[in-house]
Amino acid sequence: MNIQRARDLLQQAELLIPAEQVQSALHKVAQQINASLSESYPLVLSVMGGAVVFSGQLLPLLNFPLDFDYVHVSRYGDARSAGELHWKVAPHESVHGRMVLLVDDILDEGHTLAALRQRVLALGATHCYSAVFADKQHGRPKPIYADFVGLILPDRFVFGYGMDIEGSWRNLPAIYAVKQ
Repeated sequence: MNIQRARDLLQQAELLIPAEQVQSALHKVAQQINASLSESYPLVLSVMGGAVVFSGQLLPLLNFPLDFDYVHVSRYGDARSAGELHWKVAPHESVHGRMVLLVDDILDEGHTLAALRQRVLALGATHCYSAVFADKQHGRPKPIYADFVGLILPDRFVFGYGMDIEGSWRNLPAIYAVKQ
């Protein structure tokens, strides 16, 4: 990827969710989590690298004490289609005996989030919740559904607000879709 290719990808994309609507969805998720988890002391695990923006903006909106850590797992890399699950940083033993909240950018096919949930519970977590900024609706069954969801997205290749296109544009405050 070079700077011109990245600029061309953005220029050719369609604005799907403007920044104001992204922020509204962020606050909605925070309210849902606060209502459900405010009496717990969860371990929040952010799924890198996609959830970095969502996690960074979500955490200050949560009004209860929590511990924070991250996992790094990928099925995409710089590609546009999913591949094999690759653990870069697996959940640590610190999940044992804890209530865990997994925070991810998007629930697409659900295989990554399902594998994370299974791993966290196998390591001894007492309960595992999940929050995703976006849930992509593609009409196929998923192995897992998120407990907290910011936005519902159509079955399009999307990027921005933590989600990348060919490794770029995670830093956009809005969500774009590749034109069909």
